Amino acid sequence: MADTSFSLYALPEEHELLRTSVRELCEDKIKPRAAEIDEAAEYPWDVHEALKNADLLAIHIPEQYGGAGADKIAHCIVIEEVARVCASSSLIPMGNKLGTTGLILSGSEELKQQYLPGVAAGESTFSYALSEREAGSDAASMKTRAVRDGDDFVLNGTKAWITGAGVSTHYTLMAVTDPDKGANGISAFVIEATDPGFSVGQKERKMGIKGSPTCEIYFEDCRIPASRLIGAEHTGFKTALKTLDHTRLGIGAQAVGIAQGALGAAVDYVKERRQFGKAIADFPGGQFMLADMAMRIEAARQLPYVAAAKAERGDHDMTFASSAAKCFASDTAMSVTTDAV
Repeated sequence: MADTSFSLYALPEEHELLRTSVRELCEDKIKPRAAEIDEAAEYPWDVHEALKNADLLAIHIPEQYGGAGADKIAHCIVIEEVARVCASSSLIPMGNKLGTTGLILSGSEELKQQYLPGVAAGESTFSYALSEREAGSDAASMKTRAVRDGDDFVLNGTKAWITGAGVSTHYTLMAVTDPDKGANGISAFVIEATDPGFSVGQKERKMGIKGSPTCEIYFEDCRIPASRLIGAEHTGFKTALKTLDHTRLGIGAQAVGIAQGALGAAVDYVKERRQFGKAIADFPGGQFMLADMAMRIEAARQLPYVAAAKAERGDHDMTFASSAAKCFASDTAMSVTTDAV
């Protein structure tokens, strides 16, 4: 006899209700615009406003700063559902979380009170500025400098491949404050897009996800108050690694959504396309392929949720789980979208 109260491996009702509401929004407001967004390669401000009006721009912001305080599984669901219909649009809530996580994890209470309520209200957005042209995976070799000058820091350097650059109102920046200490000489800062000496370069030309701008950002004698330091000086690299542990799983959720959207499009196509007098959905070869796609997607969907739960608990193996979720789900999205085509 079935025990419907057996909750292991089942999402709570509130998560399923969230999925339903986000899916309805996506079908109504985002899906009809998805192709145009990518073709025009322009940021979808209408989608931004729709997510803002639904309080989905930054559901991860804690309640004490005016946010919903949603857990990481809920955030994965939002990203997954938006990515199912539009990969570009999924980077709006995902980029906002990436940009603010360091502040949430390491920032002073004063700094959080200064910036997080605006994010929660949808009045401001954050991007994450870690990578450089010669410091991608090897982030500790970054060259961007922050030199203390009294009560200020003066910034010089270039960051590359910044998601949301030119759209975001704020940036979490990693810069070298002590070049003799390597990774232990990096500090984190909050940058405002209006800071003198800060500028944004041209959008990168990309093969996809073109509705989300990716640009270089430049600092030329950019002076900011030392009060915008996130955490203690020289602890920025630790903040960067913790940030990635908490957000890589979001890439996994995005990949699952992309794969699910591709499967849905493939299923619709095989039901409509006819050969030899019947729908190609009736041919076993196609059925086997679709079944394999669905199987891989379902397996991939579990990893981001597991990683999210581990991140909520602070499990010691969350770094592995988050990285595994990103890697496996991304590989799954690649294989599923290839098969869908």
